[in-house]
Amino acid sequence: MIFSMTGYAVKTRDVERGTLQLELKSVNSRFLDLHFRTADELRFVEIPLRELFVSRLARGKVECRLAYNGTAGRVDQMVLRGDLVATLANLDRQVRTALPDAPPLGVNDILRWPGIFGDQTVDFPAMAPAVLELAEAVLGDFAATRAREGAKLATMIADRVARMREIVASVGPRIPEAQALFTDKLRQRLQEALGNSSEERILQEVAVFATRIDVAEELSRLVAHLDEVDRILKEGGACGKRLDFLMQELNREANTLGSKSAVTEVSQASMELKLLIEQMREQIQNLE
Repeated sequence: MIFSMTGYAVKTRDVERGTLQLELKSVNSRFLDLHFRTADELRFVEIPLRELFVSRLARGKVECRLAYNGTAGRVDQMVLRGDLVATLANLDRQVRTALPDAPPLGVNDILRWPGIFGDQTVDFPAMAPAVLELAEAVLGDFAATRAREGAKLATMIADRVARMREIVASVGPRIPEAQALFTDKLRQRLQEALGNSSEERILQEVAVFATRIDVAEELSRLVAHLDEVDRILKEGGACGKRLDFLMQELNREANTLGSKSAVTEVSQASMELKLLIEQMREQIQNLE
């Protein structure tokens, strides 16, 4: 399976007095580049999260957002601290005895009093296992989105490879005949310039020129590189760097093919091949 470096996933999980939300998104990068945006209370899990991501991801600029959203307790689970209510009532009487004009405590005042429902603190360190479980689930969705994108890119690359094979296969058989015609024209021009008395010199020049315009080796290398691209696509895994290197090699052979061209067919083939290679290179930049 081939993975794109572009992906997105987000999940939430209910925990003590709130919910955890973990979001992952990534774009292409030459290396694995992790960035964390974590709630202050949960920064202690950044190191285990980093270790988890490094073990599962190879390349890409990955941003991880981890947040805790606190929620009020359910009404049927709220229990007033009677001792605190009694203390507040006693203090209210003492204050109004000393200050008769002071307004009494209201219900809203009492319900908003700190600690009126007992200890409301959250044990964040105890959430570490829940955070890692949530990260595993998010990574599953994240990998699935990158796999779907990677499959589309692999199909596009395979289509371009097939088209390049067609070009090489169609041009190859026509090159010897085209080169023979061009060589005959060259011989005629040399004879006109040097005369029949220089036949040996003409043969030497023609032989040297025939060697310079021979593109059989370039065509063979193109086929070999295309075979390797197909093999890597079938093998899958983190293959972006290998494919990018092969695009450089393919482009080198296509350029050489064009520079040695002595016939229109080869020049046109070289241009088409370079266009297809550039299309593949742009997409390979997104592969892990």
